[in-house]
Amino acid sequence: MFLVLQLAIIVLSFIAHEHEAIAAYVPDYSSLVFPIHKHTDAAKPLYSVEIMTAYVNMQYLHANFLIDVDAPFIWHDCIVQWNIYPGSCPPDKLCTSPVSCDEYQCTDVRTSYSYQKPYCSPPKNESISPGWGYCSCSVNVVDPVTGSCGQAKLNYWDDFTVNVSNGKNVLTGVYGVYPYAACAPSSAFQSFPANVTGVMALSSSPYALPAHLLEPLENVIGLCLPSTLSTSGVLFYGNSPYYLLPQKDVDVRSYLSYTPLIKHPDSFGYFIDVNNIVIKKRSISIPANATTKISTLDPYAILRTDIYNRVIRRFSMVTKRIPPAKPVPPFGLCFSTQSGLRVPDIDFSLPEGKKWTMSAANSIKQVTKDVACLALVDGGATSEPAIVIGSFQMEDNFLVFDLENSTFGFSSSLLRKQTSCSNFNFTLVES
Repeated sequence: MFLVLQLAIIVLSFIAHEHEAIAAYVPDYSSLVFPIHKHTDAAKPLYSVEIMTAYVNMQYLHANFLIDVDAPFIWHDCIVQWNIYPGSCPPDKLCTSPVSCDEYQCTDVRTSYSYQKPYCSPPKNESISPGWGYCSCSVNVVDPVTGSCGQAKLNYWDDFTVNVSNGKNVLTGVYGVYPYAACAPSSAFQSFPANVTGVMALSSSPYALPAHLLEPLENVIGLCLPSTLSTSGVLFYGNSPYYLLPQKDVDVRSYLSYTPLIKHPDSFGYFIDVNNIVIKKRSISIPANATTKISTLDPYAILRTDIYNRVIRRFSMVTKRIPPAKPVPPFGLCFSTQSGLRVPDIDFSLPEGKKWTMSAANSIKQVTKDVACLALVDGGATSEPAIVIGSFQMEDNFLVFDLENSTFGFSSSLLRKQTSCSNFNFTLVES
């Protein structure tokens, strides 16, 4: 009996020691890091995140996925197979195992996600696998470019690989990610930019990418969209120091202000409260029940008509010395730029006295050599949400979606800090 007790004490001590070692483990990286690319060869400007999808012939294959901060799950060009064995997958495809329509994950995704559109037909269980008797889990997906409905097959555990970072460089280690995703046929991506073959969900959904990146990092997304095609922006995951050249010793978090993230009952996306829009010291009040959404798919800010008209009227008044130009759709206020263009900032006033400033770089879109337009779009009289912050307004702004504390951080334009979203040093260094 005494010997058994001694053995039990030794085993328990060993387990306790192992738990302490795991708890004490501190990785040599502080975040995950992804390059972001801008695309203008689709119907609207879009941004993709680059990830590693497979390890073939001693090297990683790379793929680009459109960034969607509202999508409930990842979906991409791949094939689901019930029986995967060597040689069964086409050499130019990714193959994964399907989720059965009888499994709880299928029911959960179908009933809880917010991607249901009134015009989408309910998904059907019609894919029967020969010799198995199981049906795969069909789910609706919506093309982020055209808005059209499609169907994909939910799958188990995609195998993605991600670079790790210390906030200044890419380190030599990698991080494995195994999210649920859905496979769609190649034809589903015809409207996408060239070399973009999926949608990367960065929402708060339990099936989006952040839900699969928790340990040992905090659930925090740092997003910095580039303004040019020739250089990459950067996406961080983890509450890391973030550094952008040339200020190699300045943590970008020191530039940020924060405001609460607001939950929306019908969306996994991100919403904030905007109290007023201020243009040259004149405040335009926003109705208390109006919601403001952050969107990586809408290229320009969208305002409900009552708000849009007051903003246009005020901006026209303070720029009346600038020669007007014929409006270029979808914009309603345009200017001649032949003699230069100086316009005031637009401040989005937030709770607790915070303000997100849109300088000319994020409020004026150059549409031709001689014409520039205020990058706001009339969303209509019943637009919901009342305000959408589009991707043009987000370029060269460092944004943080802190899902740990339900807060949203924003820097306003980094150009005024003599840096940009294209200034992360992607040089690989030894960890």
